[in-house]
Amino acid sequence: MNYYVVQVSTGKENLFVESGEKNEAEFEREYSIIFPQRVLKIKKSGKFTEKKAAVFPGYVFIRSEEITPDTYHSVRKLKGFYRFLPNNQEPLPLKGKDLDILKHFISFGCVANISVAVFDENDRIQILDGPLKGLEGQIIKVDRRKGRAKVKLDMYQNSFAIDFGFTQLSQMGKKREDINDKSSD
Repeated sequence: MNYYVVQVSTGKENLFVESGEKNEAEFEREYSIIFPQRVLKIKKSGKFTEKKAAVFPGYVFIRSEEITPDTYHSVRKLKGFYRFLPNNQEPLPLKGKDLDILKHFISFGCVANISVAVFDENDRIQILDGPLKGLEGQIIKVDRRKGRAKVKLDMYQNSFAIDFGFTQLSQMGKKREDINDKSSD
């Protein structure tokens, strides 16, 4: 199976997916819609809550052998559709690194949970588990207070900086209390 990228209204990805599910109930489809999401911790009124957000804001993926004229017209009618990438005239399946990144996130299911991280003696982040594992080299910023790591992802010659949540176990070589003392200074 191939994966094709569809650009949709940013923030309206769920609307696109829901209209696709309604369409699926009415017609037999030869494709499926993939919408990778991530969990973020958000601090609101002094309390942390978890929120789902798109891994690739403004993009969803179509899993199909090929984009036939019927598939194209069916997808095009869904709410929030903008275009296929790289263009509507010739949608191309993902290949190489683009496909590897998508498969990495799909391997965590529909929703990628918060990663588990530790920091070594040089304050470098090391991911033990979760969607950030294997992407350490693409982390461009770490916010320990918010428990977020900003990751640079590339797809179809576009770069995205996307926040992913992480929980910190402890700093390697230090006790948990030392970290808590450091953060209260």
